[in-house]
Amino acid sequence: MNEEIFKLLSREQLELASKQKRFGAYIIDEFILSVIWLSIIWDSFTGLSTIEDKLVLINAYILEFMALKVIYHTFFVMQYAASPGKIIMKIRILELGTTSTPSFFCSLNRACVRVVSEMLFYIGFIWGLLDPVRQTWHDKTAKTVVVDA
Repeated sequence: MNEEIFKLLSREQLELASKQKRFGAYIIDEFILSVIWLSIIWDSFTGLSTIEDKLVLINAYILEFMALKVIYHTFFVMQYAASPGKIIMKIRILELGTTSTPSFFCSLNRACVRVVSEMLFYIGFIWGLLDPVRQTWHDKTAKTVVVDA
């Protein structure tokens, strides 16, 4: 499978996105998501005085935060083939079958598996560090690859 991906990238004259660019995009997206999430729960958050109370509030809404992540990544990948972090880092996501912007179901699959990978101590991301094509679990299940824009 990796050989086929390398042939496809060569034929389309594409370069795999570097690990550094992908990490930068991840940090930017997590910052954006955190700002969005904090703005949503700000009223409840500021009324609490102890760190323990704030952690309880955050944990009470963890499923909603995961849903926000899925919606965020699904929308941006489906519309722009990249999240805002990836756009800033000048990388994009391609669906391997079509070498174009991922479809809705491909984007949804990728976003859901990404959240699962995060819940499992980022093991799917670590997998991507060791993979020759740099595919994380969410890339493998969605049949996508991240390339330079």
